[in-house]
Amino acid sequence: MVHSVKCETQRARKQITVLQALDVARTQLYHFTTIIIAGMGFFTDAYDLFSICLVTDLLGRIYYSDGTLPSNVSVAVNSVALFGTVIGQIFFGWLGDRMGRKRIYGITLKLMVLCSLASGLSFHHNSKCVIGTLCFFRFWLGFGIGGDYPLSATIMSEYANKRTRGAFIAAVFAMQGLGNLAAGAVVLIVSAKFMNAQAYKTDKFGQADYVWRIVLMFGAVPALLTYYWRMRMPETARYTALIAKNLKQAASDMTAVLDIEIPVDTEEMDAVIKQDNFGLFSSEFLHRHGRQLLATTMCWFVLDIVFYSLNLFLKDIFKGIGWFADASKMGPLEQTYKIAHTQAIISLSGTLPGYIFTVLFIDKLGRIKIQLMGFTMMTIFMLGLAGPYKFWSNSSMHVGFAIMYAFIFFFANFGPNSTTFILPTEIFPTRLRSTCHGISGAGGKIGAIIGVLWFVYCRTSIQNSLLMLAGCNLVGVMFTLVLPESKGMSLEDITGEIEEEEELSAGSPVTGAEFIHSVDLS
Repeated sequence: MVHSVKCETQRARKQITVLQALDVARTQLYHFTTIIIAGMGFFTDAYDLFSICLVTDLLGRIYYSDGTLPSNVSVAVNSVALFGTVIGQIFFGWLGDRMGRKRIYGITLKLMVLCSLASGLSFHHNSKCVIGTLCFFRFWLGFGIGGDYPLSATIMSEYANKRTRGAFIAAVFAMQGLGNLAAGAVVLIVSAKFMNAQAYKTDKFGQADYVWRIVLMFGAVPALLTYYWRMRMPETARYTALIAKNLKQAASDMTAVLDIEIPVDTEEMDAVIKQDNFGLFSSEFLHRHGRQLLATTMCWFVLDIVFYSLNLFLKDIFKGIGWFADASKMGPLEQTYKIAHTQAIISLSGTLPGYIFTVLFIDKLGRIKIQLMGFTMMTIFMLGLAGPYKFWSNSSMHVGFAIMYAFIFFFANFGPNSTTFILPTEIFPTRLRSTCHGISGAGGKIGAIIGVLWFVYCRTSIQNSLLMLAGCNLVGVMFTLVLPESKGMSLEDITGEIEEEEELSAGSPVTGAEFIHSVDLS
């Protein structure tokens, strides 16, 4: 009797001891400390980017005779920080891979603090000087915010263990929801304080001028609170081991951080040296990761067209159904107060719960399922708003409209707004991780700018604009299908960046060969 037996080669990926220790480390205090340190940067980012939409109308009431910002000024005020963010994400993302995550992390924080304070200052009280100064400093504020995106994401992903990495990165990003809510809360508190002051009765616009300045300058506070701790963070072990190629320093840093003894194996340097060193513009990168980079960038691009449009132009969308009364019949702060009140309701009922659900379920359901579900459900609810848009103008239906609007934000955050941030930190190699995250995020902010231009210059109705945004979600669904699932895997296993070693099958003298042997049955 003759048997044909095929002995297949087994392949085992070499994992560095210090990185394996990070992958299997139990969740401990330092993980939560890192979430807070990195998350406060995102708290500041969201506060600075979204607080401007709460005071834009106030700027028009104070500095322009007809009470509204001209179209070109509105575009500049709403989008100049986003232009800075695009450049900052690419530049600081690249620097983070060249000079280290920690070193660049401090620079972006300083820039954010200084420009938040400067945004509330102006050299004069005429409209050109005020708006010019505001736009100048908000551009550089956006530049610093842009750097915070890839660095915060990369640091958290490289510190986390593989079992709960998604939840940790999502928790950092969830601070964006708190920052958004804080923007509304600060506007409500400051506006109420000045409205109740005696001086407001005699000098409404003079007092209102203080409000927008205080609101914008407050963005420096959360960033300052974490500066000391951010500077004390060690460099990530993955940067030190795989890019700086200093295994001894990586083991020493993580021994102190994780409070466990991590041995140094000098023989592991061979695995580090054998890494593929292809660059971003190489054919090898294009072959391995080009399609993934296009997909992460496009998903973030279409998501931010929708997300920033719905945030920055919330007032216009709600005004179209009669939610807000005629502004000319209200004082400048009364209108600002009502806009902030509406934004806070949406944040509490939709935005924050969405972030919480992502933290709870990202490592159970996986990134791709959540992203597909989010894009799909956003499309359904947006069609529900856009199709019968005039129906919602009935005063008895206003609350229903607000609930539907909140559901869009719930599924944006329990969906692509979180996962587009997480995936680029996991599926690209360590030496290009920050750069690729920066490119993906820059694509998103370009989408946000397009959303601003659409709402300011496009003469179409709010109903048609909502239908256009729903179409963007469907594009996101298609590009999501290209992306790999990264749940529960080591970063090195996802990216394949550490050389594989071949192991022969037990008892087989031939690797991967098919051989024949005879068995005598007599």
